[in-house]
Amino acid sequence: MVIAVDAAGGEYAPHEIVKGAIKAAHEYKVNIALVGSKPILHVLAGRYLRKPGLSIIDAGEVIDFHEPPVESVRTKLDSSIVVGINLVRDGAAQAFVSAGNTGAVVCAALFNLGKIEGIQRPALCSVLDITRSKPVLLIDSGVNINCRPSHMVQFARLGSIYCRQILGTDSPRIGLLSNGEEETKGNSLVQKSHQLLKKTNLNFIGNIEGDAIIKGVADVIVADGFTGNIVLKTLEGLGDTVVSSLQHLVQGTTKATHVQGSALLHLVGLDSWAKRVDYREYGGACLLGVNGNVIVAHGRSQAKAIKNAIGLAKQTVEQGISQLIKEESHG
Repeated sequence: MVIAVDAAGGEYAPHEIVKGAIKAAHEYKVNIALVGSKPILHVLAGRYLRKPGLSIIDAGEVIDFHEPPVESVRTKLDSSIVVGINLVRDGAAQAFVSAGNTGAVVCAALFNLGKIEGIQRPALCSVLDITRSKPVLLIDSGVNINCRPSHMVQFARLGSIYCRQILGTDSPRIGLLSNGEEETKGNSLVQKSHQLLKKTNLNFIGNIEGDAIIKGVADVIVADGFTGNIVLKTLEGLGDTVVSSLQHLVQGTTKATHVQGSALLHLVGLDSWAKRVDYREYGGACLLGVNGNVIVAHGRSQAKAIKNAIGLAKQTVEQGISQLIKEESHG
């Protein structure tokens, strides 16, 4: 298995990307193709290039976060994002991981990989490991701002497939994010989507409110990309605040107790919760519905998050997610 990694994308590229890729190659036993400036990556990867499992694919251009996605993908053909997606298209890599411009990654995937037949709108499916039991999925978490009810039903089907294969849930509970549990609550999109979801063979449990997300009421949470992205960013912001607050707490208490930081967190029972609200633990979101495996990592991903995003990519490939979506879409 070869996983292409965008070594030029993200706030901490290329140093942290390379570090995470090296860790992933060692831990997951996968072949990593670093995509970016060859001279720079040669220096950073150094002696690791003499070992099997790590290679460099040259890409002389970078698409920055502020650049318009469509125009950038069409004009910067030698960018790390376009080159990486093309590796998947040409069969040279089985997955692509990027912490770069999300819009550009999605556009490159749509232009160069194409949608799976039968799929109206690809969607980002994010893993939220914030409940007491097991992770839940949020779809769409940022691609489709304006949606139709039929799109929402398809998001539910995509999320259900991913949940079964990645999280091992036999009959995932599908919840539609709304401002109330009643069928009559929500805007026109939510109300119409609710009626369509009731008619499917999915395990649809109805509308769920925002507070139910962290209670594990549903295994798959369905939302339009606008709402889903706000939810995702809010949870990530909460995670940053909690982790930062705990670090300050630990620093202040450690001096008095002489117990080291991580040990103190464990002592007061906050270590596992701190991990659950830390986006670095789950790595990234999978773009479902395109002809290939694409993982979008957080723009602020450092080595740990990149390593976990590569692990998620490996799992996505091994479970044959794209093929399953093709089969179920045609069925």
